[in-house]
Amino acid sequence: MLHKKWLLLGSFFAMVLISVNAIPSVGTYIHSVKNQDTRLAEERGWTSNEIRSVFATTSESALLETITKEAEKRRVAPINAKVDPVWKAIPGYNGLEVDIEETLKLAEHHLTPNKINYVMKEIEPSIQLDDLGPNPIYKGNPKKPMVSFMINVAWGNEFLPSILDTLRKENVHATFFFDGSWLKKNTEMAKRIQSEGHEISNHAYSHKDMRTVSRSKAVEEISKTEDLLKQLGVKNTLFAPPSGYFSQETVQVASEFKLQTVLWTFDTIDWKNPGASRILERLSTNVEPGTLILMHPTASSRDALPGMISMIKKKGLTLGTVSDTLSSKRITGQGQITN
Repeated sequence: MLHKKWLLLGSFFAMVLISVNAIPSVGTYIHSVKNQDTRLAEERGWTSNEIRSVFATTSESALLETITKEAEKRRVAPINAKVDPVWKAIPGYNGLEVDIEETLKLAEHHLTPNKINYVMKEIEPSIQLDDLGPNPIYKGNPKKPMVSFMINVAWGNEFLPSILDTLRKENVHATFFFDGSWLKKNTEMAKRIQSEGHEISNHAYSHKDMRTVSRSKAVEEISKTEDLLKQLGVKNTLFAPPSGYFSQETVQVASEFKLQTVLWTFDTIDWKNPGASRILERLSTNVEPGTLILMHPTASSRDALPGMISMIKKKGLTLGTVSDTLSSKRITGQGQITN
């Protein structure tokens, strides 16, 4: 008798599984199974626990099928880092896929007919920046809606306090590249910049033209500033050559210090004192996802900074450090839980 009962139970289970594809929705299907509970118990003599066991198994199967099908539609493939003939090294960008296990758990505990909360997770590209070898970087991935201010500091402190005040007020973190000779004399200002959450990095030591110096001098220029950064507790990963002058040997030497050589996408040319309006006019037609914006602590950049931040945000772009922009990670909050 017991054998016959389980045989019938198995047949019913198979019948339900076969019929899942014809069911209009998971919610409707589960509701229909619930309505059969009492009738089947009376007709077959099964216990309520036996019916509930069938219900739990088949409903989970239907949910898993629905989630798996939707996962195929929602998958966004990652983008590999590459070396572009014009822009040189371009970072990769993480893709997205449904976390089927977590989505199923949520659906089982918070079941709402015809609605499933899909939990997304990031997929890293198979090729990252570090896999490309020593190459200069001029921009982030064009699919990542983030840009950065890279502020090169080699002389003068007059405009730094007001620039820092604006960045703090707007809750924006920039990357400051310090000339080592400036850093040695201005440790307290560097500590203030660091304490306000900004990234600080290497701009060589004495603003030499890195195209013309010997290899040993290039090593000295980078290492002396690295030592000063380490004294501040910085684990640096970036190097910005003075005036943007470099050779392939410069890039190679920097890589030996585990530093990526970073240039810029857009130059404010603020050292020519163009005025805030001219900087804003040029930026408005040039800023896009992945843009690295070069500036210095000058009057023009100080005055243009509030407008630059406002313009960038209105374009739907997020401001982050250079390391943030060059990372393959998606912006926090993108693709976490969606309906």
